Amino acid sequence: MMNRFRLLVFISFALSSALAQETIQLSIMIGSSSGIDFVRDAANEYMRLHPEVAIEVLEGPARTDDLLAIYEDYFNSQEGVDILTLDVIWPGDMGDFMLDLYQFEGFSEAANEHFEAIIANNTTLEGELLAIPWFTDAGLLYYRTDLLEKYGFSDPPETWQELQSMAQVIQDGERVAGNEEFWGFVFQGREYEGLTVDALEWIASNEGGTFISSEGEVTVANPEAAEVLELVASWVDSISPPGVVDFSEEESRSVWQSGNAAFMRNWPYAYSLGNADDSAIAGKFAVAPLPAGEEGASVAGLGGWGLGIPNYSAHPEEAAAFALYLSSKAQQKQRAIAGSFAPTYPELYQDEEVLAAVPFFADFRTIVEHAVPRPSAVTSPNYAAVSRAIYRAVHTILIKERDAAEGLEVLAADLEAITGFPRVQP
Repeated sequence: MMNRFRLLVFISFALSSALAQETIQLSIMIGSSSGIDFVRDAANEYMRLHPEVAIEVLEGPARTDDLLAIYEDYFNSQEGVDILTLDVIWPGDMGDFMLDLYQFEGFSEAANEHFEAIIANNTTLEGELLAIPWFTDAGLLYYRTDLLEKYGFSDPPETWQELQSMAQVIQDGERVAGNEEFWGFVFQGREYEGLTVDALEWIASNEGGTFISSEGEVTVANPEAAEVLELVASWVDSISPPGVVDFSEEESRSVWQSGNAAFMRNWPYAYSLGNADDSAIAGKFAVAPLPAGEEGASVAGLGGWGLGIPNYSAHPEEAAAFALYLSSKAQQKQRAIAGSFAPTYPELYQDEEVLAAVPFFADFRTIVEHAVPRPSAVTSPNYAAVSRAIYRAVHTILIKERDAAEGLEVLAADLEAITGFPRVQP
């Protein structure tokens, strides 16, 4: 009897060891502002449905530049997480390190359901699908509805000049009322990728072009671009805090959500957070298209993220299957409702449950469809260097190290050297 018991124990141990060895270990890194809790919930549900898979969800940095540096280390060492969250600007620079998702089951059909422009312009390179869209983004103006009413404004500003004027009036009034920490406008002024997006919105909305044209021409050194950057630089320590030159999205949101700003430029994710129970501004704000120059039109910089599989993954098929699940319509709907992450499925912008949770999505589809991309496709595989040159040059203007005209001349020369493109007026 004892020998039989020992045999059963041995068989049970052997079976459990074999099952443990068969468990497929996957990992994914999520930027801290990309809704990591939603991903953990999705991973737990996926593991319940697929017990042969174990998924580790790692928290990465919030800033895209820091996340990119981690990925570059992965590519150099040929080891790291199995599923990468990819900014829309990266596929062109990462093509040599990513697998074509079209080789895996379900991706050809899934790709046809997303916004066509996102697939064509942001996740595909030379016919290969390097990322499946996960959520999209476009810059928005957040504004305090209660304060606009308090100070006699019926609508949000339509031009940058109107924003400056309204922000000053509200800031002055709130400080007289006792809030010395109140500011008119917060944005992303740090020396990083977010400043490239903000600068694109400012310059393009003032008819100053998009740094580099889609035809491969350096267009950034022009009077319209200089004019609007001089205006923005004048806001620092005026209607914007002096520390705005070190703000990323989260620093901007912190000031805004504490009730200490009248206006904020940010992405859609800040909407649900602003309406959370612990927010000082819950129910007191709305969103609108970004302002424009006096002779221009509103421009929203196109953002967004996808999911891709690096070529070093030991389990590419299983990693791809989880990426497909995470980017599915059902998952995107949940993230839209709970976190105001903008879906990449057009029909979700007509979904009653989504619109009940995030009313501005009714108009956001139009903003996304007309959003302006950064020049990542035309400068591939050198976009990272191009963007560094842009945000460093713009930062020197914001901190008043150079005036706008001089800073843009330096930038144009840098972009010519990086890309080899000719320089023209937009």
